[in-house]
Amino acid sequence: QVQLVESGGGLVQAGGSLRLSCEGSGRTFSTYVLGWFRQAPGKEREFVAAISRSGITTYPENSVKGRFTISRDNAKNIWYLQMNGLKSEDTAVYYCAAVEAPYVTSIYTSVHDYQYWGQGTQVTVSS
Repeated sequence: QVQLVESGGGLVQAGGSLRLSCEGSGRTFSTYVLGWFRQAPGKEREFVAAISRSGITTYPENSVKGRFTISRDNAKNIWYLQMNGLKSEDTAVYYCAAVEAPYVTSIYTSVHDYQYWGQGTQVTVSS
């Protein structure tokens, strides 16, 4: 049974940093694209970051790029989201996700592309 468990959320002041972790179990995730999404109250779940099997990363252009960094540790089945320069608009529940990928360069940004999801972790940024 596949399980993804996020950790590292919390309350932080604007300008601060947090690192989220997602630990996967039930699979070897080295052949998966790994992602992070977030959902604020009353809004749809939105793409935050993704990393391919080969380490290619992608971020949405106008929100988190330059502030957030996704990384992965295949040996531990863990991936991370380092968030710097946090803003109040980053407040949301953050979800990690995974999907098995056919190619080392495959990368996905849509909610609908992902197979497995964590339960979410709350990030609150106070201004």
